Amino acid sequence: MYRRIGASALVVALAACSAAPAPKPASVSTKPATTAVKWNADPYPSTYKPYPAAPTAIRGATILDGEGGRIERGVVFMSGGKITSIGGPDTPIPADIAVFDGTGKYVTPGIIDIHSHLGDYPSPQVDALSDGNEATGPVRPEVWAEHSVWPQDPGFSRALVNGGITSLQILPGSANLFGGRSVVLKNVYARTVQGMKFPGAPYGLKMACGENPKRVYGSRGQMPATRMGNMAVNRGVWAKAVEYKKKLDKGGDVTRDIAMDTLAGVLAGDILVQNHCYRADEMAQMIDLSKEFGYKITAFHHAVESYKIADLLKANGICSAMWADWWGFKMEAYDAIPENIPLVHNAGACAIVHSDDANGIQRLNQEAAKALASGRRAGIVIPEEIAWTWLSWNPAKAMGIGDRTGSLKVGKMADVVLWNGNPFSVYTRPERVWIDGALMYDANDPKRRPVSDFELGQAGEGDTK
Repeated sequence: MYRRIGASALVVALAACSAAPAPKPASVSTKPATTAVKWNADPYPSTYKPYPAAPTAIRGATILDGEGGRIERGVVFMSGGKITSIGGPDTPIPADIAVFDGTGKYVTPGIIDIHSHLGDYPSPQVDALSDGNEATGPVRPEVWAEHSVWPQDPGFSRALVNGGITSLQILPGSANLFGGRSVVLKNVYARTVQGMKFPGAPYGLKMACGENPKRVYGSRGQMPATRMGNMAVNRGVWAKAVEYKKKLDKGGDVTRDIAMDTLAGVLAGDILVQNHCYRADEMAQMIDLSKEFGYKITAFHHAVESYKIADLLKANGICSAMWADWWGFKMEAYDAIPENIPLVHNAGACAIVHSDDANGIQRLNQEAAKALASGRRAGIVIPEEIAWTWLSWNPAKAMGIGDRTGSLKVGKMADVVLWNGNPFSVYTRPERVWIDGALMYDANDPKRRPVSDFELGQAGEGDTK
């Protein structure tokens, strides 16, 4: 409408020019506009669109709903990309829709990996594709993991078909104290990373404490070279971030700083801190650091010593993302125990199973099974339906997407896995996987297997690894 009015006015003005000299403008200002320029807070927005979905039901299966519920011989009905209904054998199923027999099988929410580097460290793992660590300085909150994600990474389909992964968080690496922003993806192929981005998911800030930052930079003769150096650099950066945010909050002119934008977002509660940290004493230090500067730690990752401070983690509402039994590869990973996950859970704290690995992400259900078994041997008996919260509901909450996925509840995204047996068995595999109600994988249909454009025509195209 504005353009049409403007054009009409221009025609009138030209007609007037032909009849008489045009009047001079009253004044012409050479000063720049004084209106403050506000930057775009979401310059790379999600363009994700779910794949086509048809109304579908699964009946007769054991359902683990992701929030600790279990239904025998249950029914899950999904339509319009959402969970429409879920219940026991008598749950109504509309006529003329696809119905899968789940007798003897299990249905769960799709697994969510809170710690992955797929796309940033894709397959084939060669130096030319190694884009996960901006190891040029210990403080790099200005880098964003999504700007390294290669959407054609064959690892995404491996995670889907072997692991039942439906959403995942891609983090920068751990060379730096401040590694940069994470991005949350739906596990679908798209031409661009924006086409994979989970709509509305908050960003995370990857932080790291311990050996990695001091090893990388200490070996170069620069700070930090010690754990006290780690803390000193952290404190200096957060002090600057607090001052930057104060200027932003006052609404005056502020010279934009891309790194400080991220930290201000953390201080505002809009960006979630995902903190790589192994040792219990260092996690306690980081909690104190967060309180000194007024931000919240959402989750510690690789937290092999969480069992020592589970009460502290519970009191501060901090999740622990852990392995079942991956330990000993460096000193800070030495004092691990296989009962870590069940002990953290049993203390009432938030427990998560994560991968940090392109192979491990294909077997997170087995990682949970190992932790479950270790807990039972120690006398901590946790039901399977409760243990599944470690794989979907807890990571969803810790990624800020728990209101939309992570459990089988009416109205949530239909991110669903049908397993061909008990998913805590090493012999069980995903039989079918739906994302937003769209069937993305069917073990009985070779054509229903995602293959990236990069894989086409190459040896092993579409293979199950």
